[in-house]
Amino acid sequence: MVDNMKYGVGLLVGLILSVAGSSGVAAVSPGETVPQGKAVLDWSTLPPLPDSLGVAGPFAGVSDDVLIVAGGANFPEGPPWKGNPKVWHDRVYVLDLKALGKRDETFSFSGVTWREASQRLPRPLAYGVSLTTPEGLLCIGGGDHKKHYRDVFLLQVHDGEVQRIELPPTPQPMAFGCGALVGNTVYVAGGRESPDAPGALKTFWAMDLDEPVDKRQWRELEPWPGCPRMLAVAGTQGGSFYLFSGVNLVAVADGTTEREYLCDGYCYMPKRGWCRTADVPYPVVAAPSPAPQLGQTHLAVIGGDDGSHAGQGTSLRNQHPGFRRDVLTYETMTDTWAAMGQVPGQKGTLPPVTTVAVPYGEGFILPCGEIRPGVRTPQMLLAQRRQVQAVFGWLDYLTVAVYLAMLVAMGFYFSRRENTTNDFFLGGRRIPWWAAGLSIFGTQLSAITFMAIPAKAFATDWVYLMGHVAVVAVTPLLIWAYLPFYRRLNVTTAYEYLEKRFNVVARLLGSAAFILLQLGRMGVVLYLPSMALSAVTGVDVYLCIVLMGVLATLYTVLGGIEAVVWTDVIQVAVLLGGAVLSLGVIVWGVEGGVAQIVSMGSDAGKFRMINPTWDIATTAIWVVLVGKMLEGLVPFTADQTVVQRYLTTRDEKQAARSIWTNALLIIPSGVLFFSLGTALWAFYKLHPNLLVPLDETDRILPWFVAQQLPMGISGLVIAALFAAAMSSLDSSMNSIATALTTDWYRRFRPEVTDRHCLRLARWFTVALGAIGTGLALYMAVIQNRSLWDQYLRIVGLFGGGVAGLFVVGIFTRRANGVGAVLGFFISGVVIYFIRASGAVHFFLYAAIGIVTCASVAWLASCVTPQRKDIDGLTIYTLPAEDV
Repeated sequence: MVDNMKYGVGLLVGLILSVAGSSGVAAVSPGETVPQGKAVLDWSTLPPLPDSLGVAGPFAGVSDDVLIVAGGANFPEGPPWKGNPKVWHDRVYVLDLKALGKRDETFSFSGVTWREASQRLPRPLAYGVSLTTPEGLLCIGGGDHKKHYRDVFLLQVHDGEVQRIELPPTPQPMAFGCGALVGNTVYVAGGRESPDAPGALKTFWAMDLDEPVDKRQWRELEPWPGCPRMLAVAGTQGGSFYLFSGVNLVAVADGTTEREYLCDGYCYMPKRGWCRTADVPYPVVAAPSPAPQLGQTHLAVIGGDDGSHAGQGTSLRNQHPGFRRDVLTYETMTDTWAAMGQVPGQKGTLPPVTTVAVPYGEGFILPCGEIRPGVRTPQMLLAQRRQVQAVFGWLDYLTVAVYLAMLVAMGFYFSRRENTTNDFFLGGRRIPWWAAGLSIFGTQLSAITFMAIPAKAFATDWVYLMGHVAVVAVTPLLIWAYLPFYRRLNVTTAYEYLEKRFNVVARLLGSAAFILLQLGRMGVVLYLPSMALSAVTGVDVYLCIVLMGVLATLYTVLGGIEAVVWTDVIQVAVLLGGAVLSLGVIVWGVEGGVAQIVSMGSDAGKFRMINPTWDIATTAIWVVLVGKMLEGLVPFTADQTVVQRYLTTRDEKQAARSIWTNALLIIPSGVLFFSLGTALWAFYKLHPNLLVPLDETDRILPWFVAQQLPMGISGLVIAALFAAAMSSLDSSMNSIATALTTDWYRRFRPEVTDRHCLRLARWFTVALGAIGTGLALYMAVIQNRSLWDQYLRIVGLFGGGVAGLFVVGIFTRRANGVGAVLGFFISGVVIYFIRASGAVHFFLYAAIGIVTCASVAWLASCVTPQRKDIDGLTIYTLPAEDV
């Protein structure tokens, strides 16, 4: 056994150290800063437009994976400073993006060419608003040298051919406006009503694409608080519309107008209206719009005209330096701007303005545009988002290796004591109460939760913290009403009680619902942390999944519930210590320390904990408290992964102490994690260049840990995040194996020996580990977990129903098996329709499921006779001294 342990530990260390230094490009060493202007985009070019002069102000977008570039204007007879006229076009060009072959980081164009479509625009047009929508390229407004128009139409590609579908016109003519698609609603802001209009527009329109085509119409909304503008940049992120920069036309003494270059910015939230954002560092007039999304919270503004050479196009001619190359990013949570690199010159060309940023894959395309006054370009710039990663040093890898090796060693150590199913499932009931309590806490604190809570506080406020208070409030009820049944009935799984109280069908339904939910959950709890850790550390995502899956399976098979509990204890200690250390580093990095963080957070409303409303669809204070209190009954009464911890202690008194241990940790840890999220917000608001675009805000804590904590310490915290994911997996494996062996196999084959059941439980654990790891790997391959999300939603319909079975069984005498089973299924149906309606906040789903199941079960039992002895199975029949 010792030789096997040494071999396994050595293999683990070698495997982890073999990937040291394998991080991707654009790496940042721990503790270093992201340099000013660090690039977050990789640039290349697509085949140029057939019109060698190029165009400015084209309509451009993607339909059916085909790039469309339509209309636009240029100077075909020569530069404008020689008196040559501007010409508007109605031609439509298409490029099949499916034919582009990606090889390494370059694109091959063999046999890929543009072609001119037979469909044309309704008239020569340019400088309208272009939006890529699920329906195709939406073209709004635009104009020519005589007038501006109200035209709105879709360009769609079907079987390679472009079709045009007319839509309702805008309320008034408009060109040089901007727009963005928020959800499935189109927003359009500003512009100019005609070529000779004395001022810019201050108009804000919306159209809902969810409406049938023949019923769509434009709505005029309240405009932004600032001055009118044209050539502004729009964007969308997090369900909000953003408006940046632009020019205002100001009348001067001689009757003409001058351009006023603007730096102000605004955010429109559909249910709350407009608010001011941080000013852009300099004007970004006519920058490609809508601003591309980078990750979950960043918008990119590419180049733009800052007005430094305004009015000098004729005098400078070809000596004009062009427009800005800088890439600015706006982070929506911290309301900050940062410089993130530049647009590189492509064969002497310059970054364009008056063009569209067309979303494509993980980046965007800038088709044509104006590179200096009067000069167009046929170039097609392709920008692909670069994954910027923090580099793990050798000490970090060694720390991770030693940490994970220690977990495996614990499995070997406890394997000597796993001689019966009682040892394997319940640890021989020799777990100390404090360790069981920490394990309950650790089981609930998955890696996803550890990352999600600070991310939630970073993005919003502390409203969710009240949910922790509600969970603590339910603790006395758990100890008084539930714990006695689990302990005094000498059960191994929670669902054995359901058979004793109702019937075998109720037991199997509860057990099956738990097993199915945990099977789907195992893949997710491996996949999501692996994606986050891979993104910020550069360790291959498949290696992360395999490491966690194999190691968790190994020590769980060897050490059973004892290994699971004690690894949970270590994980909790390291995670909480890592959170405290991270908070300390943040406070140290913020000038003014705690006082500054509190001041900034208070001014921004980051510490808000109460939402005083009666709206049932929001996080109203009563929704949080009632919902989370009843939701707490689900894991603590009906989830075998938690209930099993109650059963590992010596007696009921010890079990009660373990529950209180968990309860006493919930609120302090909640305050710690929410403080960490708010501190991260303050840190990155003061240091915006340190925060690169992340796919999800849940990755912000791992990014900070990997980037800012000292080498070795960052490795320890990341290792603890690995362990947290493994803790969720090992708990699921051991508890499912317990349910399968106890509720199913041993229930229907009571004559089998205990040794046979122990062997079977180990094989179940191995199979479950393989299933969980395989599911996570499959999700990583397809990079789409929507199927699992749907699966978890469907199975999760019955979580409240299972808890409802325990409620109606413990607190009523009348409920019987027939009513209980009926209540279980009806609760799932009710939750399904409530979820589909979207009328109720998800915090209340469990509460509704519990109440529905209990109510239906009780009412149905009133019309069906009770034929089962239930003495000692409800709180009303316990001996008086036990109540």
